[in-house]
Amino acid sequence: MPVGLFRVCLLVITAIVNHPLLFPKENGTVPENTEEIIQKMKEREESLRLEQLRLEQEIADQEATQKALEKAAVVVEESKEQKVRWDMWTALSMVIFLLIELWRQDFQEGNWQDTGGEEDDMAVLGKAFKGVAFPDKAVLASFYEKRILGTTADMARMREMVEGFADDLLEALRSVCNRDADMEVEDCVGVGSMYENWRVRKPFVCDLIVPFAPPEPYCFCCQTWCSGDSFPPDEQGYGTIKVCRADEDATGCICDKTKLGEDMLCLLHSQVSSTRPSSEMEDLLCFKNTQYLDADQVMKWFQIAVTKAWNRISHKYEFDLSFSLLDSPGALKIKFKSGKSIAFNLTPVVQYENSDVYFISHFPRSSLAADIPSSTHWFLTFAVYERRFIQLVSKTLPANACHVSCLQILSFLHGKQCSLTGPSGLTNYHLKTVLLHLLQARPSQDWAPEKLEVRLQDMLKFLEKCLHEKKLYHFFIGNGKVPAELGFPIIFQRAEPLNLFRPFVLRRDIYRKMVDTFHEMLRNMSALINEYTVHIPLAHTNGIRKD
Repeated sequence: MPVGLFRVCLLVITAIVNHPLLFPKENGTVPENTEEIIQKMKEREESLRLEQLRLEQEIADQEATQKALEKAAVVVEESKEQKVRWDMWTALSMVIFLLIELWRQDFQEGNWQDTGGEEDDMAVLGKAFKGVAFPDKAVLASFYEKRILGTTADMARMREMVEGFADDLLEALRSVCNRDADMEVEDCVGVGSMYENWRVRKPFVCDLIVPFAPPEPYCFCCQTWCSGDSFPPDEQGYGTIKVCRADEDATGCICDKTKLGEDMLCLLHSQVSSTRPSSEMEDLLCFKNTQYLDADQVMKWFQIAVTKAWNRISHKYEFDLSFSLLDSPGALKIKFKSGKSIAFNLTPVVQYENSDVYFISHFPRSSLAADIPSSTHWFLTFAVYERRFIQLVSKTLPANACHVSCLQILSFLHGKQCSLTGPSGLTNYHLKTVLLHLLQARPSQDWAPEKLEVRLQDMLKFLEKCLHEKKLYHFFIGNGKVPAELGFPIIFQRAEPLNLFRPFVLRRDIYRKMVDTFHEMLRNMSALINEYTVHIPLAHTNGIRKD
């Protein structure tokens, strides 16, 4: 009971305490403040939500950027790996290509050597020889004896006469020149087919080269395409000739290469001596405002000097002398009162150092130097060494060897064909180059006189291969097998081989004409030879024979 009363009392007291009238009036604003707080909380919540969305977007953008960078790095790495692999394949391909090219060139140079001897050479010839009836030994021997053999004595008499007159003319030229100002002329040298005893076509023309040197105190400083200086591919085989003082290096004093300053002078060369007047260099036959020898001015000077020399000695002779060709400045013609005439070429040249290689100003009757880059570029001629090589090899060959006969017959056929169809890019110099290569490759016994037919086939086969590949390399340039007895300059042996057919690679019209002329010559070969051959029974002309 007391416990029940206590609980009732506690309930009454609690109700009295929590009655609303007991709170002060200012507490009546509590509901309004609560709504503001709730509104602010909602606004804060909304701002926090927007900030959260912005941060999530930034994080997503950063992750996307990071993934893109990682992907780009992977692509770059893969491209580097692919590039490395591609570079490795490229390098490997280049090495393989170079090895194949070297093997092909070696094979080409030695391939024809393996097809000679007792084999049937005609069986391995190209398409151009199919259906061609090649003259046999009897026909070739009769043709050679009737048409070619008799010309040797005529050449010897003409050489003797021309050389004697040229010596007299050059002696008179020295007497009319001013030794202190004009070029010094040396003795002439005979080169070419007339002096190698293989010229067959008339009129016979002697080729004489005349070395000359500048007056003292000057000298010639020669630069070739293989001397280390950079020459374009179309200038291979050419060189330049610089006129220097004897006490001056070819490349000039060091004061020309070093900037000494405006207030410093070279102790060896004064300002006066380092810059020569233009007129002085032109008097030395140099190109305008340069120190390089001008081939055109040299030929003009030489023509004037020869004219003066002839006027001095003309009273001694009962013939006239004149320049015969405008496009060949050194072409001279002797005219006798009887109407006969003798032609010869007198061409000034410059000696290369102490060798028998010469810079030649013009090539008579030849397309070898038809596209000279400029008049200060001189073509190099190795004619003296070519003549010596033929003489040296001839001493090792059997008696009455057929090497010269092969060249004579081929030169005759080519000349006759050109007279029918017009000239082509193929020249007698190309034919001689073929013979020089064969002379070096073939054993001495292969040039016995009874092997004339097979060796002539060799020359035609070699020439056909060169025409097909558009490659006929100069015999001396780049040839490391030149006999040491010749004393040939080593700089040219170490040079890159010079392709004589390179000008025809881009000039397709000339190349096409050259190939067509060669094929026509093959087809007309039997007819051309039979025209100058005594009648031989058909039993002896049974086409292609084995040696």
